[in-house]
Amino acid sequence: MNRAIIRSALFVPASRPERIPKALASGADAVIVDLEDAVEEALKEQARSSLATFLAAHPEARLLVRVNAAGHPGHAADLELCARQPGVCGVLLPKAESAEQVARAAATGKPVWPIVESVRGLLALPAIAAAEGIERLSLGALDLGLDIGLANGSPAAGRLLDQARYVILLASRASGLAPPLDSVFPSIADLEGLRQATCDARDMGFGGLLCIHPVQVQTVHATLMPSASELDWARRVLSAGNGSGVFVVDGAMVDAPVLGRARRLLEQAGQISA
Repeated sequence: MNRAIIRSALFVPASRPERIPKALASGADAVIVDLEDAVEEALKEQARSSLATFLAAHPEARLLVRVNAAGHPGHAADLELCARQPGVCGVLLPKAESAEQVARAAATGKPVWPIVESVRGLLALPAIAAAEGIERLSLGALDLGLDIGLANGSPAAGRLLDQARYVILLASRASGLAPPLDSVFPSIADLEGLRQATCDARDMGFGGLLCIHPVQVQTVHATLMPSASELDWARRVLSAGNGSGVFVVDGAMVDAPVLGRARRLLEQAGQISA
C-alpha cells in the first residue's frame, strides 16, 4: 500500500481540462479530477471524454479521479475509465456506504479513497475501512452535515462533525490505513480560517485536507509543517535515545510514546522516512 505523505489533495473539474495543468503546478501533493459534484449533469459524458483526451495527450500526468457515486448512471463508466487509464493513480469514492461499493471501485486496480459523507457511510465505516484496496479515508463534512440535518458552519454542527472525525481516525488506525484527509474548507478567501481548520485537523491526527482552490495549498502545507523548535526538539530526543528505555530531555521524561511523536514530527517534515 502506498504510504506517501498527502497533505493536500486539490480538486479540479473534469469539465475544465484546461485547469488541470495549473492544478498539477500548484504544489498540491495530489490532484483530483472531479467527475461528480463539480460537473453539472448534462456535461457528465463530455467531462469523462475530456479527461480521457487530456490523459492521452499528457501520458506523464498522474491524477486521482472522483467518480460519481454508486447508483449514479455514470458510475460504471467512470470506473471503466479509471481502470483503463494508466495516468489515473487512485479513485475517490464519494458517499461510500458499503464494503461492496469499495470492492467495485477497487476492481479498477487503483487505490481507493472512500469519502464519508452520509449517515449510512458513517455507520458502515468499520467494514468500509477494512475492505481490500483502500489507501486512506476522507471526510465530506458538508454532505454529512446535510444528511444529518446540521446547521453547517455553526459551533454545534462543528461539535457533531468532530465526533465523525474521531470515528474516521479510529477506523483508519484500526485498519492500518494512511492518515485520513479532512473535509474541504469552503471559504476560499478566508485563509486565516483555513489555517485554523488545518491546525485542528493536524492536532486531531489527520494527514491533511481536501482543497478546492490552488490558493489554499500553500496555507495548508505551511500549517502542517512542524515548527523549527519542534523539529529541533525531535532531533534532540531521537539523538538522546541511544536505546535507553526512559531518559530526560529539557527536564521532561521521554519514553516510547514521546519517541514516537518525535519521529512523527520528523516524518512530517520529510527529514526521515516513514
